[in-house]
Amino acid sequence: MAKFLTPKDLAQSLTPWGISKARQSAGELLLLGFLAGVYIGFAAHLATVVATGDFAWIGLKKLAIGSVFSVGLMLVMIPGSELWTGNTLMSVALLERKITLGQMLRNWGLVYCGNLLGSLFLAWMIASQTGLLDGAFGATAIKISLAKVAHEVPGTSHNLAYFFRALCCNWLVCLAVLLAMAAQDIAGKILGIFFPIMAFVASGFEHAIANMYFIPAGILAQQQPAALANANIEPLQLASLNWQSMWSNNLFAVTLGNGVGGALFVGAIYWWLYVRPIPPR
Repeated sequence: MAKFLTPKDLAQSLTPWGISKARQSAGELLLLGFLAGVYIGFAAHLATVVATGDFAWIGLKKLAIGSVFSVGLMLVMIPGSELWTGNTLMSVALLERKITLGQMLRNWGLVYCGNLLGSLFLAWMIASQTGLLDGAFGATAIKISLAKVAHEVPGTSHNLAYFFRALCCNWLVCLAVLLAMAAQDIAGKILGIFFPIMAFVASGFEHAIANMYFIPAGILAQQQPAALANANIEPLQLASLNWQSMWSNNLFAVTLGNGVGGALFVGAIYWWLYVRPIPPR
């Protein structure tokens, strides 16, 4: 007996999966979205810790960061919660005309808000209440968040570059979701999640929900004197790290790119290949 779904069976399972998500209550979606925001935040904090300090090879450092970050989607998929980037695969049920555009957007809006609330809550708790970001780890949090809102990209605009980084990111994230759904045991789900998530983080791609933790953690870490001293960043540079730039310089473009990457490059393509009605020849 096969211990995984075939590509066709997997793609076809996305229709009832999308229908079930469209039917969830607003309260369920907000709470499950809150949990997913916290789970991705846990992984982002762990990645911040691993990123602190010097590695002999930058590629090895990125591999280590990506490896630990994969725990976030494991927590989302196995215990169960609602992650907006994964829910972009509801486009399959929409293309099958089993849910309406309004139902899909309702799910996306509620889950996105829940993810944001969970991420902000964890960032506040870790940065302001635990003391864990008052020092070297806080300096790393500041540097990560500052790079996400102020980094200049040679040859193109910052937001356009981040749109395409986000598109690539959610292409891989949604493939990780599919691999986890295809596996029929816990070990298979963990392995299916690990490699695509490690790949997107190590590659430098951008995930909106992860950034909902990374950037607020850096903003809040600026209130810790030891974190600022360890970061050793000019005040003029730090001025570009704020709540407005979080949206204008990152989350707007990254959210759009994640949406296109998941809904179109994974959901729509697999719908066309395996799910759409094929007229008789």
